[in-house]
Parts: sequence; C-alpha cells; structure tokens
Amino acid sequence: MKDLIGFCGLDCELCQAYIATINDDDELREEVAKHWSELNNVEISPEMINCMGCRVEGVKTPFCDFMCPIRQCALENNYDTCADCDKMEGCEKLVMIFENNDNAYKNLKHHY
Repeated sequence: MKDLIGFCGLDCELCQAYIATINDDDELREEVAKHWSELNNVEISPEMINCMGCRVEGVKTPFCDFMCPIRQCALENNYDTCADCDKMEGCEKLVMIFENNDNAYKNLKHHY
C-alpha cells in the first residue's frame, strides 16, 4: 500500500497540511490553520500545520500525532492500516471518514 495512504484510507498527499509541509508554504499554513480552526471550533496555529503523513516517519500535526482515535487504535493494534482490522466495516471511528470521502474506503479495500 502506498505509504501516504493514512490508517483510515485518506490520501495524505492530498492533505493541505502535507502540501504546506513539503513545499514549506507558510501562506498555505496560515490558510489551513484558519480554516481548520473555524471548522473545529478550536485554535490552530500555522506552526501546527506540519505533517509528513500519518504512517510515515516525520512531523505530524498535533491532532494526527496524539489525538486521532483512528491512528491511535491502529498503532495500538499494530495494524498497517484499518484494513487489517476485522471490525473495519462497522467501526464507529471510521464512519465519518467513509461518509465524507468515498476514496478512503476504496483506498483500504482496493489494496487488500
């Protein structure tokens, strides 16, 4: 599986935090921080918008690194992705991801 497909199936290469990080784009960091702050009703600073992908070595956003319940579950269970879990189909943690992004489910199912 492509390393930049997250545990949940989202494609990290399409994430604005990843794009800002690999391009060292402070303007994009500011835009993403503002948008994510409004979306999540929490203060997110441009300095937090640094991520190399959830399944690869390197910097991650605070949410992706410490707070994402999907990533934490996959790491605790030593899964390569959620596709390794026999409870993936009915997983409450993944429902919102799959409902908002058809490709996330396809990315997980396609490879396995």
